[in-house]
Amino acid sequence: MRRPEASARATIATLPAFFDSPVTSNNLPARTFAAFLFDMDGTILNSIAAAERVWIRWAQRHGLDVASFLPTMHGMRAIETVRRQDLPGIDAEAEAARITAEEMDDVDGIVAIAGVAAFMAALPADRWAVVTSAPRELALRRIAAAGLPAPPLMVTADDVANGKPAPDCFELAAARLGVSARDCLVFEDAPAGIAAAEAAGASVLVITATHAHPLDTRHPGVDGYAALAPRVDADGGLRLVSIGR
Repeated sequence: MRRPEASARATIATLPAFFDSPVTSNNLPARTFAAFLFDMDGTILNSIAAAERVWIRWAQRHGLDVASFLPTMHGMRAIETVRRQDLPGIDAEAEAARITAEEMDDVDGIVAIAGVAAFMAALPADRWAVVTSAPRELALRRIAAAGLPAPPLMVTADDVANGKPAPDCFELAAARLGVSARDCLVFEDAPAGIAAAEAAGASVLVITATHAHPLDTRHPGVDGYAALAPRVDADGGLRLVSIGR
């Protein structure tokens, strides 16, 4: 049997490059959904500067090439990022715990993605969740630093054995909401999370607000939430609609 981290490495290695296509009223998902599931970092808030400060120090301590390493650490649990480096003689659990402790101490510059607070406030509380690769305490710390309220439901790195790109986190969030992942719309920004959502059978909207370069994907993308709004149809289905800026 393949170890979970080995499986994750294989999946990441086959991920395509991603770029976005602008969302308009013509290419928003036409269907309704049972629930909306949001990744955290890069999707509802921007913590790139804070996260990269911590991971740069870690990479330097272990003699990694920072430029090639940094793009690989977004969207995954710290433990899986550490294991993927195959560094000799290290305790991956201890390294991940140290990284998380440093991330808890560094929340300078974390901000909400444009329009997300109003968008989430318009959602029925029992129809959405945040699904993140961060541990719970770190997730709550970053959400507070961005000035956002704690979500009604959150699935974190602490809740699953296999992190993104495995589908476990999205399947668990959907189950806790009492729906199928196939009836959910996932808001994601990173290849690992997009692959996890696809593996769960969910629909995907790519949030491109923090992207420095285009990403190649079949999914529509949008740079924030200011031009979007959720609507509840007469039959109870959640719909994504375009609004004027």
